[in-house]
Amino acid sequence: MFGLLELVLGSMLAATYGQLPAATAPRAAQAPSSAPASSPATGSLSGYMDFHLNRPTDGTPPILDFHRFVLLFTHSFSDRVRFVGELELEHAVVEGLEEGGELELEQAYLDFLVHPALNFRAGMVLVPVGIINERHEPPVFHGVERPFVDTVIVPTTWFDAGAGIHGAFGRGFRYRAYAMAPLDATQFTAGGGLQGAAQHGSEAVVRNVAVTGRLEYVGTRGLQTGVSFWSGDTGFNVPRIKTSVGLYEFDGRFSRGRLEARGQLAHVFINGAGELNDAMGRLTGIDPNIAEQLFGVYGELAYRFLPASLPHDAAVFVRYENFDTQFKMPAGSLPLPQFDRDAWVVGATYWVDPDVALKFDYSHVRSGSEIVPPPRSFNVGLGWWF
Repeated sequence: MFGLLELVLGSMLAATYGQLPAATAPRAAQAPSSAPASSPATGSLSGYMDFHLNRPTDGTPPILDFHRFVLLFTHSFSDRVRFVGELELEHAVVEGLEEGGELELEQAYLDFLVHPALNFRAGMVLVPVGIINERHEPPVFHGVERPFVDTVIVPTTWFDAGAGIHGAFGRGFRYRAYAMAPLDATQFTAGGGLQGAAQHGSEAVVRNVAVTGRLEYVGTRGLQTGVSFWSGDTGFNVPRIKTSVGLYEFDGRFSRGRLEARGQLAHVFINGAGELNDAMGRLTGIDPNIAEQLFGVYGELAYRFLPASLPHDAAVFVRYENFDTQFKMPAGSLPLPQFDRDAWVVGATYWVDPDVALKFDYSHVRSGSEIVPPPRSFNVGLGWWF
């Protein structure tokens, strides 16, 4: 999604977030002029979609799912004020109160452009943590599903109401920094960590705002590095209990010729986890067994093996991940071994067109439990953006 914003808004966001490699930039987005609009103008419709076939190896039935249908809207009020909106439908159908899909307003913000080094943003924004949360269009990452670290440790897609600044400075540095609605500690879980805890701008409680930010360096050809953080109080729904979350992340991407590599490390600290477990146990009768620390790391190698002169491309990849949502427990709590996990994901990506990716992979997950079997599956996906 975020990569789409860069492309649709042209040089304004390119100054802030950088350009995509030519091999992955949608052709429809390459043509617009980089000059900012001088009069009100609504941009062309953009978006991305993907659907997956997941076949578990344990004999359970395979699942075919139209996972995401995403539309992106932009409008320039002037050369200084711009709007970006993004609407996402997940799992094809929304069924009222029944278990089904989701319809989410993932982005809806105004940019106030002052200077390349300092611009202002307010509305519904993506949290600038990690690689995938801001750049998760199917053609720009390997694997049918997003990395486990970017779903279990960093709860992608993570978005909420907020406001802040962004810009670029020096020789290749760029940043984002926002004040945002905090996470809700009552939604933390032993296996999913922070997943489901964002308030998503829906009458969000902001007794204490959270702060988040990211600093990137892109001044060396073929190399991009970033550090990001999130910090905020989270106990507003648990009376007399003070809890907070600190998340710290580092990532890097490197390419040379046809070889690509990327890696990410994320560490989450939940202060007051012991008191939170006690309080939730009294309220619900079940101890949620939330950890004091969550930890995840992954490394990925990929090689594009078709000649660059061809209009299509293909790559093979391998990724190793370790993700533990019970990394360190509060006093009196024991870790659940099924949530200390690692995974090997191997597969291939074939770009029928630079904007259309056909993906294949096998995901082999292991855990510390001898009782609860981890999920393993063969996966096929088709994703595109425009």
